[in-house]
Amino acid sequence: MSQPDIVVRNGTIVDGTGGATYEADVALTDGRITEIGKITASGKEEINAKGKIVTPGFVDIHTHYDGQAIWDPHTAPSSWHGVTTAVMGNCGVGFAPCKPNDRQKLIELMEGVEDIPGAVMHEGLQWEWESFAQYLDALDRRQRDIDLCALLPHAAVRVFVMGDRAIRLENANQADIAQMREIAADAIRAGAFGFSTSRTTSHKSLKGDYTPTLRAQEEELTGIAMGMKDAGAGFLEMVSEWNQPDTATEFGILRRVIERSGRTAVFTCSQRNNRPHYWKELLVHAEQARQDGLSIRPVCAPRGVGVLLGLEGSQNPFSGTPTYRSIAHLPRSQRIQAMRDPEIRQKILSEDPKTGSTFPLFHRLTYAQMYRFGNPPNYQPQREDNIDAIAAREGRTAPEVAYDILIEDEGQNFIYTPLSNYANYDFSASEAMLDDRNSIMGLGDGGAHVGFILDAGYPTWLLTYWGKTRNRWPLPELIRRLTADPASAAGLSDRGVIAIGKKADVNVIDHDRLGFGRPYVTHDLPAGGKRLLQKADGYEATIVSGAVTYRNGEATGTLPGRLVRGQR
Repeated sequence: MSQPDIVVRNGTIVDGTGGATYEADVALTDGRITEIGKITASGKEEINAKGKIVTPGFVDIHTHYDGQAIWDPHTAPSSWHGVTTAVMGNCGVGFAPCKPNDRQKLIELMEGVEDIPGAVMHEGLQWEWESFAQYLDALDRRQRDIDLCALLPHAAVRVFVMGDRAIRLENANQADIAQMREIAADAIRAGAFGFSTSRTTSHKSLKGDYTPTLRAQEEELTGIAMGMKDAGAGFLEMVSEWNQPDTATEFGILRRVIERSGRTAVFTCSQRNNRPHYWKELLVHAEQARQDGLSIRPVCAPRGVGVLLGLEGSQNPFSGTPTYRSIAHLPRSQRIQAMRDPEIRQKILSEDPKTGSTFPLFHRLTYAQMYRFGNPPNYQPQREDNIDAIAAREGRTAPEVAYDILIEDEGQNFIYTPLSNYANYDFSASEAMLDDRNSIMGLGDGGAHVGFILDAGYPTWLLTYWGKTRNRWPLPELIRRLTADPASAAGLSDRGVIAIGKKADVNVIDHDRLGFGRPYVTHDLPAGGKRLLQKADGYEATIVSGAVTYRNGEATGTLPGRLVRGQR
């Protein structure tokens, strides 16, 4: 045997299968795991993992790096949290296929749905493609720190085929459906891992138009799924409100599409504040499908999904007021100075914050849903800690409390607003979803919502909160949920476990030191765009294809990550 490229020695192996841990060395050669046990040969590089856990690289099945993968070789923040493979193109949005005249439409949709500034995309996207196959080729020409898999986005397909009729939410005709079926088959043959769609009114373009896929008929969804069947591969990813008119009706559409096409599906599952119990029905529907031989699996989050409102983010409770807008362009330090001026404070607090707001969700939020985030960040605030409650106790108005929170700590603080999975002011909904073996841990949304949501650190949260703080599930099961389970759901049979012959994607983790830092904003996107990031502690080494990409959280400069093409 040739000399191993890397030998990871004396680590505690958590192999991704959910089985018991054991101590062993692991040899990595030519991008594969070549030996496990007591290894006598020396590696070209040696990593001492004594007292550390050695896991497969994490697989994230729900991300939106479709644009970032074009302009940035580093897939932060996911790559900082042990992720070595990510599936992007979820929720039906993306950049291919796309005719030149439709580029603005897709940018406006991505800006509205995923909060990626239009200026960032205009500068960062080079539009080297029209077809989805050409988009994959553009991705293939680039090197990066992790592997990426791409889904074909329904909105892009619909606009490509139907033009403005798609924007107007018209029904597809038979010719449209036939063309979509052909596009889907061609995309799968080119390497797409599947097809994604959205049926939720919360997905809107920058202009306020609903996502073009909102009212797509069952016949259209079936036609596209049949395109995957024609190509013999691919899974369907769907996000929906599940209320048309009830969960059984909407889930029935998805089920029939899967029955007819013979493919598999995953769907977003979360607890909403206005419908706090419907997720339970979805788990029942999914379990019944499983018993009937159909794979339609829920993807759920390990904690509340929340918005971060702050002076450094893209939104705060006063972003829509005329006076705040007049100072919004100033550096943070100068804004803080201005906001401490009693006259400016009085003006901002007296103005209507909603009329001029560009944040659609803000019109549905109340101060009873908002909390001081703090440092270290508090993802589990109590009911009595909401801003309305603080104001009542202190004899102040809620806007006054929110204003003071924003200017704390020189404006680095955030106001946290859980949007889902927190109707009971605890993590009981997330716990129950994670406890369902049919569920897939995900929804970190890496690459999206860059200015007000930061959940791409879910892997670290899962291991620290549910593993160490709560000790709710054993470590081998948590690692399985991050590795073999999502890899299998995505059709990635070559990774997700530590076994001979599998891809050499590995994390070496100091489990005792594992944790995460405070979210912060950096201006490192194209056109000077800003985004939220969150560092992690405890990842001593992350290895992709047998090459170390991160040591103690710092990039090595090695870029072994590639586009992964699906089964064809």
